[in-house]
Amino acid sequence: MRTKNYWMVAVLLLAVLLSGCAGTAFAQTGSSGEPINRTLTVNGSGKVYLTPDIAYVTIGVHTEGENAAEAVEANNQQAQKVSDALKAQGISDKDIQTTNFSIYPQQEYDDQGKPTGKIRYIVDNSVFVTVRDVNKVGAVLDAAVKAGANSINGVQFDVADKTAALSDARKAAVADARTKAEELASAAGVEIDEVQTISEFTSGGPTPMYDLRAAAPVAQEAASVPVQPGQMLLTVDVNIVFTLR
Repeated sequence: MRTKNYWMVAVLLLAVLLSGCAGTAFAQTGSSGEPINRTLTVNGSGKVYLTPDIAYVTIGVHTEGENAAEAVEANNQQAQKVSDALKAQGISDKDIQTTNFSIYPQQEYDDQGKPTGKIRYIVDNSVFVTVRDVNKVGAVLDAAVKAGANSINGVQFDVADKTAALSDARKAAVADARTKAEELASAAGVEIDEVQTISEFTSGGPTPMYDLRAAAPVAQEAASVPVQPGQMLLTVDVNIVFTLR
């Protein structure tokens, strides 16, 4: 009888011991039973300054007339002169692309705001021009205006090939993220281990310069101003998740 009691006590003690061990394991693995994966998420940024080597500009001809056919004919002649002037500046055919040609009627009104019954026809012809020598942008604009262009807008500077710059910016962004991660981990008394995920975000495209939407004399004066391409800023941001050990 006494032996049986000893066995019962031993079984109860073993059950308590196993229960304590299970509780400890549960605290280390979490409710799902899977090991807890400790991570650290940081952002890094890499910046590279570039000197533009290409420019884009939209050049247009705007004409008006009481007769639709005459307004179109006047616009065609003026637009052809502009095209010839662009080619004289070394712009090839492949770098001159028509982006808009429109004609629409517009009701005329008197001083009291009442319709006069007269209709004017508005004609617009615009081309998107690629200038592959940024040093000639000012001369191209000046030549276009003198030839009859009266709408110039969206001047942008860019870099034709940003491959190497993007590579440098990515490396700088990852290095920046790793430095931040090491500093944070050290302050928390842990160490970073492997990279779990990386996300990349890139910014820095063509740089707008100015718009010229004026009558020919005013636009001609503005176009003679020297053009400065300046510099472009290319930025790559990364989001990296590190595991901790």
